[in-house]
Amino acid sequence: MFGIADYGAFVIAIVVFLAIPGPGNLALITSTSKGGVKGGLAATMGVIAGDQVLMWAAVAGVAALLAATPALFGAVQWLGAIYLAWLGWKMLSAKPGDAPVLNIRPRQYFQQAAAITLLNPKAIVFYMAFFPLFVDPARHQGLVTFGAMAATIAALTFAYGLGMTLIVHFLAERLRANPTIGRALEKVAGVFLIGFGVKLALSK
Repeated sequence: MFGIADYGAFVIAIVVFLAIPGPGNLALITSTSKGGVKGGLAATMGVIAGDQVLMWAAVAGVAALLAATPALFGAVQWLGAIYLAWLGWKMLSAKPGDAPVLNIRPRQYFQQAAAITLLNPKAIVFYMAFFPLFVDPARHQGLVTFGAMAATIAALTFAYGLGMTLIVHFLAERLRANPTIGRALEKVAGVFLIGFGVKLALSK
């Protein structure tokens, strides 16, 4: 199909990767809990936009550039780590009544999720290594093949994000009756974000 080898396995692999806990999932959950369905969908579109940039950057060979220029790779990596840690600290230090770390305007949710996705240079290298696994050399159609793969990832990400948004929104409606639980979950999210930032900073 469009030069993709074992399209079914490709879809399954993407679904598995989407379900792995990470900053993108955390941004989606936090955005939904703060901004409702609109916030969650905006964050989903932000993740999709960031992923598309990284995927096409990988196709264009940016991964090779980053690998050949360790200083550039390290700078982007540290920038992403600092950004995630800053978000986590803001969540941990927030007091009852403070303005939310993520505003409830969907546009900002989009920007937040896109920034979290883009500031992970490892994703470019991941796509550079992942795509060849599912390209059929005998039926490869160049940009058509990569375009079909990118479109599939975008569609699956949207479906996953929509499902997560509806589930989190359903749970959030019930948690709003108990603000203490909501604040505790925000602190947990902050710890995870700091952890993701540290992991990104220390990864080789």
